[in-house]
Amino acid sequence: MSKVVIGVMGAGNAATPQDLELAYQLGKLVAKQGWVLLTGGRKAGVMDAASGGAKAAGGLVVGILPSNNTVGMSEAVDIPIVTDLGNGRNNINVLSSNVVIACGMSLGTASEVALALKNLKPVILLNQSKSTYQFFAELASERVFRVETASQAIALVKELLK
Repeated sequence: MSKVVIGVMGAGNAATPQDLELAYQLGKLVAKQGWVLLTGGRKAGVMDAASGGAKAAGGLVVGILPSNNTVGMSEAVDIPIVTDLGNGRNNINVLSSNVVIACGMSLGTASEVALALKNLKPVILLNQSKSTYQFFAELASERVFRVETASQAIALVKELLK
């Protein structure tokens, strides 16, 4: 049986301090569940923070990299997947995840949320605005959820995986 893979997506260089703290907590909690963390793999923003949290808790981190090498990769990534696909890797991110958690928002994150919903993946919006939630809920209300804390996100993932 394959391992549960939790995709954590979020802003890179535009991540807020709150996004980074939540992503780090989320990474730790994902690892403590024995799940694999999947991110965009870069040493930037939510990707790096979530990866660092998972690594600090002894977890396994997969990074789906946009370029044709590992330059700029988070030091916390255990398994780099080099794609040379740029933003096209977003589809790999979501299709490889059992559940997608969006922590912070950017254009890239919005595309990942949309791709996940289009591919019938559940999406948890962590600490997102009501307007962001409403936008995605109008498109796929049965697969998009909104929570405020990393602990709430993990509890919801457990429910979704049942």
